[in-house]
Amino acid sequence: MSEQKKLSAELLKGPLFEIQEFSSLCLSAFTGLFKKPFFRKDLLEQMEYTGFATLGITVLVMLFIGMALALQIATEFSLLGLGMYTGRVVGISIISEIGPVATALVFAGRVGSGMASELGSMVLKNQVDTLRVFGIDPVKKLITPRIVSSVIMLPVLTIIGDLAALLGGYYMTVFVKNQSGSAYWDSIRMILDTRYIVAGTLKPLLFGLVIASISCYTGFYTSGGAVGMRRSTTKAFVLSTIMVIVLDFLITKTLLILLGYAV
Repeated sequence: MSEQKKLSAELLKGPLFEIQEFSSLCLSAFTGLFKKPFFRKDLLEQMEYTGFATLGITVLVMLFIGMALALQIATEFSLLGLGMYTGRVVGISIISEIGPVATALVFAGRVGSGMASELGSMVLKNQVDTLRVFGIDPVKKLITPRIVSSVIMLPVLTIIGDLAALLGGYYMTVFVKNQSGSAYWDSIRMILDTRYIVAGTLKPLLFGLVIASISCYTGFYTSGGAVGMRRSTTKAFVLSTIMVIVLDFLITKTLLILLGYAV
């Protein structure tokens, strides 16, 4: 019985230690916001990487998601005589759920994995230790700008992606299914109220924070050469994906309780 307890303790020790390291890293990155020096150049570089460099793939993915969603909904609604509600359903789905989640997954695949591999490479090449030798806090210089830029740029990418998806939906609804364009946009304007805007704004902020934090942590604690690099990159994407899906449900449920109606 004592051996089973020891085994259970050993199994719990690893995850608990990782949670402790992760929490400590996030706290150090957060406190770095209020300490000099401020690495503004690093922040701008990361904003360009997380934002502008990711814009193309985000727009492309969201455009076709909007087209596929609108095509399916418009087809079914036409059979039921509810074509005027196509824009409403597409708008609700994109703004409150599909847009934030799909953009976050694209962000995790491109930006999160890139952060993990870049930081992991710097660790394996002892560049992080070199920063410490010169008296530079590696967490403040390398991780804080990445987390801040992700929190800023993911909501921006989500808004642009939502617009691309709605435009794709408009094309399929009007030019393929021959429904009214004015009815499409009017039904979308009707759902632009607090419940959907709050959901569509809050989710990308938290998604950006979680994706960047997980990716930076896995990259910063890389070890084991090329195999360790592969493991860190894969772990960053897998954990980010799982957390995005779980957080999406928790945020939706929380808003349902706080606002008193479905989001």
